[in-house]
Amino acid sequence: MASAYTETGYCRIIDLGAVSSTSTDLDELCEMVSWDEEARVVLLCLNPDVNTLLKDKTPLEGLAFVNSLAKIKLPVIAAIQGNAIGLALELALACDIRIGSASACFGLDQIQKGQIPSNGGTQRLPRLIGKAKAMHMILTGDLIDSAEACRIGLIHKAVEPESVVGVAAQMAQDMATKSPLSLSYVKEALYSGADLTLDQGLKLELDLYLHLFTTFDRTEGINAFREKRKPQFKGN
Repeated sequence: MASAYTETGYCRIIDLGAVSSTSTDLDELCEMVSWDEEARVVLLCLNPDVNTLLKDKTPLEGLAFVNSLAKIKLPVIAAIQGNAIGLALELALACDIRIGSASACFGLDQIQKGQIPSNGGTQRLPRLIGKAKAMHMILTGDLIDSAEACRIGLIHKAVEPESVVGVAAQMAQDMATKSPLSLSYVKEALYSGADLTLDQGLKLELDLYLHLFTTFDRTEGINAFREKRKPQFKGN
């Protein structure tokens, strides 16, 4: 399993192509990230063969795959090197940022097999791109290209296939220079706030902001700004 999990600075890379066929192994990798005190950002590499790797997964296995990613508190960036169809797209939807290949197609095609998405697709896709577009994609099972995926916000950036991992890795490295507390609090505010009223969401945002007041990272950020240098955040 070592080749499936690598460390680069504060970034942790999970290569799904090197993960064994069981959902337990991916869950263990995600657990490693959660316990890794040095980790700040996770990069999930979905290689061009990911659809083949996932095609025989049962609904419960697929859900375990997706839930393992969704529960990570750190930012998760998906590097989608090929097509993301069905469960592969549902895995990408559980990530926070998606970088895709310009030659790739995206879609939830379960309806064409007499099924429906069962790993979060019906819930995460409309929250991401809106109910009307999600309804059309899921009811037809049609695939869309990278240009359309970018236009509707399904992926954040489309680059040449050979550049996907590099672009995603650079984004992860840049993000890892930020305060890990701020990164995780932003993620909590966005996801938890989506299920609250506006007033409740604003209170949550303020509470998280105030939590940062007594931290080293907040003081370091202010001092670094005043001294015109790069901050050295520690996550405490």
